[in-house]
Amino acid sequence: MCARRQQDRQLLARIRGIFAAHDGTYGSPRVHEELRAEGWHVSRRRVERLMRAAGLRGRVARIYRPSRALNRFYHQHPNRVRGLHAAAPNQIWLGDITYIPLATQWRLLAVILDQYSRRVLAWTLARHRGARLTCAVLNAAVRRRQPNAGLIFHSDRATEYSAAAFRDRLRELGAYQSAALTGPGENAHMESFFHSLKAELVHGTPFKTEAELRSQLRRYFYHYNNERRHSALGYRSPVDYEAAAT
Repeated sequence: MCARRQQDRQLLARIRGIFAAHDGTYGSPRVHEELRAEGWHVSRRRVERLMRAAGLRGRVARIYRPSRALNRFYHQHPNRVRGLHAAAPNQIWLGDITYIPLATQWRLLAVILDQYSRRVLAWTLARHRGARLTCAVLNAAVRRRQPNAGLIFHSDRATEYSAAAFRDRLRELGAYQSAALTGPGENAHMESFFHSLKAELVHGTPFKTEAELRSQLRRYFYHYNNERRHSALGYRSPVDYEAAAT
């Protein structure tokens, strides 16, 4: 029972995060789907129970309906990388965001990979969702790599990537924006990366402070880029793979 209560506390913390991220508009069905997409194995009835006990109830008056502006965004930014493989670094960048548990809280981790080498170009940790997060990690990658115009930036369709501030920054760089169309599998390299990160570092590791989490992430990303052998790269590290291309 103690283990069950502890799991309920962790689950409720994540439920609160999803509820707040969507401005209280998500009821238990949508919260449950969000949890499933993040890899939680939990029943819808359990989500309903925890939300009811915590007084979390979605606002029916704010049911989401696609706007014309959002439909125009999707039309202008199709999946430009489907079946496309970069032939050199800085041709295709991939971005995504995931949640990392921190004590009884959560942190958002935004990462950018180079599709050619799978190299982690930049990462940013934050407390809240928003374009500030995605712009920060994009700017960090740009400072390190200085890409030429023509870069393709691919991500899912999260609001952090469809925000005007992020779109404008890509436009300034002369980059083309690409968006996943159907969900899982449309950003497979990022999904695989986050799976490895969670399997090799996050799962089973209780991070007590943000400083500890940042330290462990830095260590992991260094290992991933410089030491970890990738089967897709002929069992070379991303850094070695890029070095062989120059």
